[in-house]
Formats: sequence, structure tokens, C-alpha cells
Amino acid sequence: MKEKIQNLAQQYKSELLDNVLPFWLDKSQDKEYGGYFTCLDRYGKVFDTDKFVWLQGRQVWLFSMLYNKLEKRQEWLDCAVHGGEFLKKYGHDGNFNWYFSLDRAGNPLVDPYNIFSYTFATIAFGQLGLATGNDVYNDIARRTFDIILKKKDNPKGKWSKLHPGTRDLKNFALPMILCNLALEIEHLIEPEYLNRTIDTCLHEVLDVFYRPELGLVVENMTVDNQLSDSFDGRLVNPGHGIEAMWFCMDLGKRLGRKDIVDKAVDITLNMLNYGWDKEYGGIFYFMDRKGCPPQELEWDQKLWWVHIETLISLLKGYSLTGNEECWKWFEKVHEYTWAHFKDKEAPEWFGYLNRRGEVLLPLKGGKWKGCFHVPRGLYQCWQTLEDISRKEK
Repeated sequence: MKEKIQNLAQQYKSELLDNVLPFWLDKSQDKEYGGYFTCLDRYGKVFDTDKFVWLQGRQVWLFSMLYNKLEKRQEWLDCAVHGGEFLKKYGHDGNFNWYFSLDRAGNPLVDPYNIFSYTFATIAFGQLGLATGNDVYNDIARRTFDIILKKKDNPKGKWSKLHPGTRDLKNFALPMILCNLALEIEHLIEPEYLNRTIDTCLHEVLDVFYRPELGLVVENMTVDNQLSDSFDGRLVNPGHGIEAMWFCMDLGKRLGRKDIVDKAVDITLNMLNYGWDKEYGGIFYFMDRKGCPPQELEWDQKLWWVHIETLISLLKGYSLTGNEECWKWFEKVHEYTWAHFKDKEAPEWFGYLNRRGEVLLPLKGGKWKGCFHVPRGLYQCWQTLEDISRKEK
């Protein structure tokens, strides 16, 4: 078993360092205008030059994080600063309200309606500040985090299209992200505030959006924490719930709370059993908790990030608890993921498959897929496999 785990660790390590990171370093950096191209075809050719702020932030974070935690490679730091300087100059309106998208030169295209432009700017500049020691970057992270906290009850603000007061729902994504975000910038915030934020986020994720009567995490709840029998209220995104569980496992480990870890492992397995396509394999993108037709027409697609985040949660669950179900599922999801998403003829991974597991779009990056889930997942899986290997006799 130990040799098998070591071989798997090497597989994830090699894929990260020899395939995926060189692809983004070589193909994505816009040397003329700054920032990154994310709309890249199968072989890395740019097919659209628009720049999406949350993907810019994710790539700054990714290369800063690897520089901070893995190895002080100058090319990683240079890539992170390259994107960070572009975001600092063009990504916001001057008051750290972060646009959703820009043209190639940095002119705003879509206004700051999306809270995740803010969250990924925060973690980007938090890690970039650590990497460089530049307090200008730290200040951007702090100020943006303050804005997020003010916006968290109405994330879209004046850009919300929902009519207030009729069906007021809150979304799972923000408390889930805040769990992770607080840790990313813990060096910039007061310990007491960090602990309070962690407690609040864990409560929202594990006690509010996780519904024990369903055994599932739902995407939307009423503001008074009730289920809503509506399209949005019935929505389940298995990958989203599973991704949040490895955040919770990390927090449970940090806090010395075995109960949190155990609950997160149980939820991971529940969500995976529920979301697995028994006919074709892979994990559904969206589901309706009552079995009604989902409103999302792409509901049965198989997406890269869903499977990669699931691999992380299963490995962390096995590492922290020794739960054999986690390992059995890991082997099954690993086999599906590497067989279907890894491009055997060109660098980086496919993102979008149809229900049968056939490639729908051969792109390697676009409006929603950038330099984030694949490299982060490879890094997390590699590191966790190394941890497991050290524990194996």
C-alpha cells in the first residue's frame, strides 16, 4: 500500500510541475498589456483576450501560494507580480470595488456585481504580500476584505436583479469561501476576529446549509434558515458541497476538533453517493433535491473542478480519519478523473464533458476555467498523499 501511495504522490507531483504549471507560465502571461490570458484552446492558443478579474486573482494567488509554501522559484514570483500589478492598476474602480471583466488593455467591461472578484482579489494580494513583503499588497487585501464583510448580506448590491422582500434567499458559496479566505489572510487580521469568522462560517456551512434531514448541503436557504421549495431552493451542487468539506476538515484539524472532521467526512461521502452518476460514472454538476427537472440545462455535464475537489476531500478524509470508504471512493474518482479530464496529447486538462464522459469543449481555459482548480488540486493531492505515506507502515 505504501508503494502505491508513493507512486500516486509522484503522479500528482509530476503532473503539476512538469505539465500544468509550465502550460500557464508559457501560454497565459500577456507580456504586452499585463495580466493573464485565460481563454486558451486545447494547445494554448489565445482565442479571446478579455480578462476576468476573479481568474486573474486566482492565478496571482496560485503562483504566490506555491512560492510561499513549496519553493522560492523566481519564475513563480515573477508571474504572480505580473498579474498582481495589472489587477492593482486596472482591476477595481479606485475604491477597491472589483470589476468582473476587463478588455485586454484593462478597460472595464462588466461592473463590480460579483462578490467573488472581491474574494479572489483578497486572497491574491494576501499571498502576494507574503511572497514579496510589499505592504501595498497587504493593504489591498485588508481593505477588500473589509468591503466583503460589509457586502456579505447583499453581495450584488445595486446590481442585484432580484426583487427584495418576496423570496429572500442566501447562498452557500459566500460562507464557504469565507472559511477559506480568513485563513489565507490570517497574518493580516486580529486573531480574535479570525476565530469569530471561522466559528460563524463553520456554523453556516455545517449547521445551516447542511440539512441532516436530507443528508445534503443545499445551495440556497431562506434568510431565516429554512428550506425553500423553489428552483433555487431545491438546487444541489454536489461538487460545491464536497469542496467545502475539505475546507472544514482543514479547520477541524487546526482547531483540534475531531467532531468537525468526522462530520465533514460523513457529508463528503453522502454528497458523493448522491451525486455519482450510476449509469455513466462521474459526478453530476447540478441536481434537484426533490428529483424535479433542474433549471440548469448543463445539469448532467461532468466538470473538472467538481472531480478534482472531490479527490482532495477524499484524500484529506482518509488521511485524517483512516475511513476506508474515503480510500475506496478516491480510487474510483481518481480513475474516472485521470481517464477523462487529462488530455493525453496536449498540456493541461479538459474542463467540460457530457454525461457520457466525452469532451464537450476542448478548451484549456475560458471565462470560468483558469489557472486554479487543476494546479491547486494536484498540489493538495500530492501533499496529502505524502502525509498518508508518512503514516503508512
